[in-house]
Amino acid sequence: MDDKKLKDHRQIGQEQELFFTSEIAPGAPFWLPKGMVIFKELEKYIRELTEKAGYLETSTPIMVKSELFKQSGHWEKFGKHNMYNLQLSDEIDDSKPVSYTLKPMNCPESTILYRFRPRSYRELPLRLAEIGRLHRREKSGEVNGLLRVRQLTMDDAHIYATEDQIYDEVSGILDMMMDFYKKFGFEYEFRLATRPQIRAGSDENWDKAEKALAEALKRKRLKAGDKMGDGAFYGPKIDVHIKDAQGREWQLATVQLDFHQPEAFKLEYINADGQKSRPVMIHRAIFGSFERFIAILTEHFQGAFPTWLSPIQAIVIPISEKNNQYANKVQSFLKDSGIRVEVDQRSETMQSKIRDAQLQKVPYMLIVGEQEEKDGLLSIRTRSGENSKAPVEKFLDKIKTDIDSKT
Repeated sequence: MDDKKLKDHRQIGQEQELFFTSEIAPGAPFWLPKGMVIFKELEKYIRELTEKAGYLETSTPIMVKSELFKQSGHWEKFGKHNMYNLQLSDEIDDSKPVSYTLKPMNCPESTILYRFRPRSYRELPLRLAEIGRLHRREKSGEVNGLLRVRQLTMDDAHIYATEDQIYDEVSGILDMMMDFYKKFGFEYEFRLATRPQIRAGSDENWDKAEKALAEALKRKRLKAGDKMGDGAFYGPKIDVHIKDAQGREWQLATVQLDFHQPEAFKLEYINADGQKSRPVMIHRAIFGSFERFIAILTEHFQGAFPTWLSPIQAIVIPISEKNNQYANKVQSFLKDSGIRVEVDQRSETMQSKIRDAQLQKVPYMLIVGEQEEKDGLLSIRTRSGENSKAPVEKFLDKIKTDIDSKT
């Protein structure tokens, strides 16, 4: 496709009523009902993947006392310029204000979950997942639609493991990343990001962490480019980079190895010898953020989302008002079977209704007239222009196969 003809995700979002941004909340998207269908389907999908891989879902507060980020080390690196900080009183009588922060990342609070009670080596690896809403003070000139936002949603996870378990955990995450991006038809590259100039933790731990990630890539025979000095301040990472429909490169998925925060928060588990040991912390995100991923996905498909993600999966188009009753009957049957289906009963021509459905990138247009009603059939037109006829039940089998296979 000619890049000059490609639509920006913001334009598609407006035309298909998916999402928009407003000056009333710079950098924070408004999700319309159709956009929320896509958001929720992706949310459902990542939950299926994480549950299958043995993750346990959690949720942590959006606003916490700033001292948490001072303990983790994030405050020194990001606090002044990249966090939303507030001075609030805990008491109605205006006692001394306390500094609170809208969380820009989930990891420090994950350590609080881990410390909820004593842990045993038998519980490790402990995989804790969270779909969390985050806030980051991005510069106004850098905010860009859904690609760079101030309010974002992360499909986050933190794995607490022994050092002997690092390879298996990182390997499983890399497999999940590859399966996920192949599902959407993205070409991807791995990049190994190593220690930045300003960092936390000892050189010994950095050596150990970088070696472990490099070894995981080597054992899985995965090539990875270098991102020298681009690791997180607490540890190295393997990032997934993809190119969007316009050829721009974006970093999405990541797996990070962290010896620092378990040390900063004094995390422990009782090992097989009954002694206290320090776990290692592995950070993992598959989307990167819902917002950026949906922006790239929207441009990648140019709004023609696969059937399982399409806000409207089928639209029934009666040829005339005489066929409205049959159209409504078809809709009810499909809707009761879990299909997102609408009926276009406007007093427009059939050709006009088909054109509008194509502009909205609806996967299936189901045209019904007197003959279809008589024979119990549907005239099926796909958005790519293919035509066929089938009984309603057979069409249901076809569309459910499309949805279930996530093709």
